[in-house]
Amino acid sequence: MAIQISKNIYRLPTLGSFINSYALINGDSSITLVDCGLEGSSKKLFRDLAQIGKHPKDVVNIVLTHAHDDHVGGAAKMIAECEVKNVMMHEEDSELPPNGKTPARDDSRLSGKIMKLLPERGYEPFAITKKLRDGEIIDTAGGLKVIHTPGHTDGHISLLHLESETLITGDSIFNMTSRMTWALSGFCVNYKQSQDTARKFLDLDFKNACFTHGPEIRDLGKSRIKQFLSKKGLD
Repeated sequence: MAIQISKNIYRLPTLGSFINSYALINGDSSITLVDCGLEGSSKKLFRDLAQIGKHPKDVVNIVLTHAHDDHVGGAAKMIAECEVKNVMMHEEDSELPPNGKTPARDDSRLSGKIMKLLPERGYEPFAITKKLRDGEIIDTAGGLKVIHTPGHTDGHISLLHLESETLITGDSIFNMTSRMTWALSGFCVNYKQSQDTARKFLDLDFKNACFTHGPEIRDLGKSRIKQFLSKKGLD
């Protein structure tokens, strides 16, 4: 079920609250979709879009936070069925989707060494039409600012929706069972860097914190993230 965060932004859970996409409503009533979930998530996304009165063809932009399969696995299907022409990702991850590849793992830690022994989980390839950079403001839904937060992947981004003062952390911070934590080290390219770059959130103005893994925190989002980072020694 689609969950409204603010006037023009909705959370679209594709696997309970464990994996989330986001729909932002543009000035012309079209949709910018953030992340596409795992392969097979399109049916759930279409149902949630219908719930807010939108058709698949209303999706005109797709912005991807990074190239892990739980965020891009459903992208090829969504691009094809929605006939999306604008598919965006940070330049550092942008070479992976055309080959259906996922990023490297941080093998400096035990979990990363174990993960590297497992078969790579690929996904249906697709093209990136626009390569994003840090600080860029995407002209959509009142402005969507790109915050490059590498470490989880080289091209991982968080997104600041300027109109609603909403931060989408991506996988920089999880909020599973309403408890903030880091992503598992085995899924990061550089676990320490993924923590260090979360400091960028302290310099941003936002009130709502949204997560690609876990439910949102309304109104008190920045203070809660500030508390989390302080506990981790990153204030």
